Amino acid sequence: MNKTELKQFLDEKVIQYNHPNFIESDPIQVPHLFSLKQDIEIAGFLTATIAWGNRRMIIKNAHKMMDLMGNSPFDFVMNHKKEHLNTIDNFVHRTFNSDDFSYFITALNHIYKNYNGLETIFQNSATKNSLQPAIHQFKNVFFEINHLKRTEKHISDPLKGSAAKRINMFLRWMVRNDVTGVDFGIWKHLSPAQLSCPLDVHSGNVARKLGLLKRKQNDAKALAELDSNLRKMDKLDPVKYDFALFGLGVFEKF
Repeated sequence: MNKTELKQFLDEKVIQYNHPNFIESDPIQVPHLFSLKQDIEIAGFLTATIAWGNRRMIIKNAHKMMDLMGNSPFDFVMNHKKEHLNTIDNFVHRTFNSDDFSYFITALNHIYKNYNGLETIFQNSATKNSLQPAIHQFKNVFFEINHLKRTEKHISDPLKGSAAKRINMFLRWMVRNDVTGVDFGIWKHLSPAQLSCPLDVHSGNVARKLGLLKRKQNDAKALAELDSNLRKMDKLDPVKYDFALFGLGVFEKF
């Protein structure tokens, strides 16, 4: 395919997969349980944090997280007492355990009380064309209170070479308004043009087959390469192609 044909092909795949039916089989269904902005943010952030491995297990455990928070994540974050954290003692998703979950709740409380919420931190550290420096700063803020060193691994840092797939996915959910009702678009001070594609095994493999990515590792350098090529096709909403790459990889075994 030449560049024009490739763009047309991917645009068609975006229309196919950036559709409300996508929600049913994707972890994004969990924040879709809520209507309050802060509930959506917290549910989305926690769900994205554990979004690696088997998709059914991700969805199951993300729903369990919401249940453990009384299906009112913002209220739980802001008003929990120390003894309430005992209810999450048995939670585990792969290497994310109850100690990590407990700290995430504590850190979110700190952020909403002292930084006016998640969006403000990313907004204040964003550059014109990227949120990757903002992810780095967010991680600094998130771990500025006392914590177990092991918990730091659950938030990636692009400035240390990570593609930061999960937090880029979370940012896509919050920032991008796709009008079809999949992504939320509830963060109004950031632009879809600043987003980066959630790069994982599936999207990376498809991108390489389509000539959008040459680098073999799925790291920060690969993400920059992929972002550059996606922006050539749509500089205002490059991350819409995540739906095409993911759909081709997961559903079509492209």
